[in-house]
Amino acid sequence: MRSKKPTPAPQMTDRLFATERNPEDFRFDASVARVFPDMIRRSVPGYTTIIPMIEVITEQYVQPGSHCYDLGCSLGASTLAMRHGIPHTDCTLVGVDNSSAMIERCEHYVALDDHELPVTLRCEDILTTELSRASVTTLNFTLQFVPPEKRKDLLARIADATLPGGVLILSEKIRFESDSEQNTQTQLHHEFKRANGYSDLEISQKRAAIENIMIPETLNTHKQRLLDTGFNQVLVWYQCFNFVSMLAIKNS
Repeated sequence: MRSKKPTPAPQMTDRLFATERNPEDFRFDASVARVFPDMIRRSVPGYTTIIPMIEVITEQYVQPGSHCYDLGCSLGASTLAMRHGIPHTDCTLVGVDNSSAMIERCEHYVALDDHELPVTLRCEDILTTELSRASVTTLNFTLQFVPPEKRKDLLARIADATLPGGVLILSEKIRFESDSEQNTQTQLHHEFKRANGYSDLEISQKRAAIENIMIPETLNTHKQRLLDTGFNQVLVWYQCFNFVSMLAIKNS
């Protein structure tokens, strides 16, 4: 008797900050996991472009017999994009997240995905998870939640584990050198959120919740650190307002 595929998790609308609430830091808990697909689609300009392009980039750079990692995999959007970009059956694909609520739902989406390549999910800290023989690694809006003083060590570990010819896909919210540009890009991002149905109260409360735990850096800071930690070329392949995605390449 053939087993039935799991029923898809219901897609819930993000209303977490729609009413006034006591200020507290943002957490990737069960309440966030339930609305995360809607939250990130309405909050991150270009997210629906970045995800399918991760598949394209993965297909270009993945190497036979290598490991691929999605660090901070949340519900597995990047993981599944990588999965569909890997043509080699001898590759290993690993998704890592320290939120058990995210991993639980990610397992569900992986099970629903019609693809033969196995996916290993780890509920653990990306700062200490084991990395080796990597050809493609993704940090998709993850590094910004890592304490700034620990970012260089994490990127050095990724670079050390990356095979010659391998890459890191790094997507981040950035800040700008110029206060004027920072203000303009922030305002445009807020208008993007309003166009997607978020109220001023939701925008304000979400901003207050994440400002102490999501610390953006300048594009130059990201590029120089990637070069300092062992990558040889860094290029921006996508940008919309204050959101960018970079490709860090390790020479063959």
